[in-house]
Amino acid sequence: MTTASGKDLSRRDFFKIGFTAGVGLAVSFHLPADAGIARAAGTSQPSGDNILAPNAWLRIHPDSSVTVMVNHSEMGQGITTALSMIVAEELEADWSRVRAEIAPAADVYKNPAFGIQATGGSTSVETSWEILRKAGATAREMLVAAAAEKWEVPVAECKAQNSTVYHRHSGKRAEYGKLLEGAAAVKAPRQPRLKSADEFSIVGKRIPRLDSGLKARGKATFGIDVQLPGLLNAATVHAPRLGARPASVNDADARSMFGVRQVVKLESAVAVVADTFWQAHSAAGVLDVQWENAAGSGPSTPSIILRWEERIKAGGKAVRNDGDAVGQLERSAARISAAYTLPYQAHACPEPMNCTAHVRRDSCELWVPTQAQGIAQDTAANICGLSIDQVKVHTTYLGGGFGRRGLSDFVAEAVQLSKAVDAPVKLIWTREEDMRNDFYRPASHNILRAGLDENGFPTAWIHRAVGSAEFESLMSEAGPAFLPDWLPRGIKNWTGNAVAGLILKVRGSEDAMGGSTTMAYEIPHIRVEHIEDGPGVPVGFWRSVADSRNCFVVESFMDEIAAAGGIDPVELRLKLLKDSPRQSRVLQMAAEKSGWGKTGDPGVFQGVALHAFHGTPAAMVASVSVARSGRVKVHRVVCAVDCGTVINPKIVEAQLAGGIVFGLTATLKSSVTVEKGRIQQANFDDFPLLRMDEMPEVDVHIADSRRPPSGIGEVGVPPISPAVTNAIFSATGVRIRRLPVARGMLSG
Repeated sequence: MTTASGKDLSRRDFFKIGFTAGVGLAVSFHLPADAGIARAAGTSQPSGDNILAPNAWLRIHPDSSVTVMVNHSEMGQGITTALSMIVAEELEADWSRVRAEIAPAADVYKNPAFGIQATGGSTSVETSWEILRKAGATAREMLVAAAAEKWEVPVAECKAQNSTVYHRHSGKRAEYGKLLEGAAAVKAPRQPRLKSADEFSIVGKRIPRLDSGLKARGKATFGIDVQLPGLLNAATVHAPRLGARPASVNDADARSMFGVRQVVKLESAVAVVADTFWQAHSAAGVLDVQWENAAGSGPSTPSIILRWEERIKAGGKAVRNDGDAVGQLERSAARISAAYTLPYQAHACPEPMNCTAHVRRDSCELWVPTQAQGIAQDTAANICGLSIDQVKVHTTYLGGGFGRRGLSDFVAEAVQLSKAVDAPVKLIWTREEDMRNDFYRPASHNILRAGLDENGFPTAWIHRAVGSAEFESLMSEAGPAFLPDWLPRGIKNWTGNAVAGLILKVRGSEDAMGGSTTMAYEIPHIRVEHIEDGPGVPVGFWRSVADSRNCFVVESFMDEIAAAGGIDPVELRLKLLKDSPRQSRVLQMAAEKSGWGKTGDPGVFQGVALHAFHGTPAAMVASVSVARSGRVKVHRVVCAVDCGTVINPKIVEAQLAGGIVFGLTATLKSSVTVEKGRIQQANFDDFPLLRMDEMPEVDVHIADSRRPPSGIGEVGVPPISPAVTNAIFSATGVRIRRLPVARGMLSG
């Protein structure tokens, strides 16, 4: 899809256009030119201290300590450490004196990839790299200039290092904290000198994370930990069936229970507000709620799949069309085809959805583990009838996000409850409420066909898929008036525009095929089609979004092509990547480090997969055994990645391992099913996660690169499924075309 200017519209452009058109939130990343001495406020600094605030991204204190303002949410990906390292590098700060603070919701802290303040798409380091380098370098040059003026020496004779400015000839030295007044009077340079990679002393080092000690000692504040004077607690009961709404409530028993303050009917739930959460939860359990639209058949997983198997027989919307794939397929020496089905997946964040809200007459304050401060802020403003600047957002640590906390339905409920009871309210969903009221990763059904030449190499490739797109839950066939109350005004206003609505629908199909439309394999004739068909299950962004589905499909089928042509799977991929050096490099690295093709442990077989997510190619080789019972054990995963300049190798390794855990759960363990409109899974007994004793050894190899950094947080998810299932084929001869892997497929 292109805009009127002819420019391709990306997923990131969608967010940017959607929110700027609807709310007027223009991108405003800048470094304020006028530095000054700011008085410390709140809990950030001791009362009365003077601090240097040369720009929006850092503060320097009289004790020479540095606070880095982090505009992205910390959900375990180590972003507070990585972004602080970038600032500290250019600032020449003493790392032992650096701390991080999550920034408030403000224009200057918007993510330029989205046009709002939000964390997702593995964009945090990528979009902050130049901004934070410039912020740190600006402050460094101002401090050096202040020292030079104080000593009456040329600036060129002064050097900053380890939070101190030195004069080379006289030996004079001054810590940053002694230069704050002078630096505040210095005009900020427009183009400060940035260090070369050879000068880095912090970036690239294996530095422990800033938040590790806090979390180890139980001092980190997650949303569920928030405490305020006069705080009330709330628990909810949501509709048991998708799309149902509360019609009437018999709350006499609940209201009579000790500690209960109020029962509130919401758009899709009923909530109990009480003195403690346990009181609220206990009272919610005795509510007698009658639900509208609670009867009827509703969607069921088997019927959804049957419907899709019929619908996929018709042509879909082409979102990539290179050459003449259909004609070439007919002319090919050989043809193969396969069908793949992927289920809905829950986010299953370790910390369930929660939010604390305090609505006053002319303001609203939120304490929330959110991935999207801008969306939370606009949601609250919409409900309260306030302007954006009347809503203050305090971002806590997040106990996992995975895309789920980019939406604000749970924020809306907390705001509505605080407004109803005129007091601060902390809303916590139980695990069951969280699991059954998710915005799930979309399911899909796929058919792939390939035409092969006489040597077994593909010359035609057709991928057709049917299912929901990640954007489906933002739209309604009935129009914006029927969208949920919690949806921010920006989306509501934008979806009411006919042209923008068309773009949204088209982008939905294109992004639903992410990872397929962008595959790097050089096949002359490629056609990718999508059939939009949402059966009424709410869907949303799930770690690595559509790439998590389509990488499994693409890489599984590539292995099927290799087997059909009698070609080694690594050799086939390398032949098709001759003009993609970064992909070829990581594939070769993974193959070499894993001992691909060499004799290994008896009963252990290897599978390979390759994928690039948002500019970061990664290759994985999984070593797998399959017992007679059908139990799959993944012994080792060798991963090679090219993520450009590496800020902290420990974080890269941890994120790849975390992505592998997440992906293995979806590969071997869990899925979400529906029966007559009811989500069947409720907790970790029927949605089991990967256990510690099931975790493979993960061996990560990072390609050396001077390129700017690219994302890493979601990169480990897409390739692990096909690497494992391709290894299962090597072990058993059984092709896995439906996830998760069931023992019944392999036993015997």
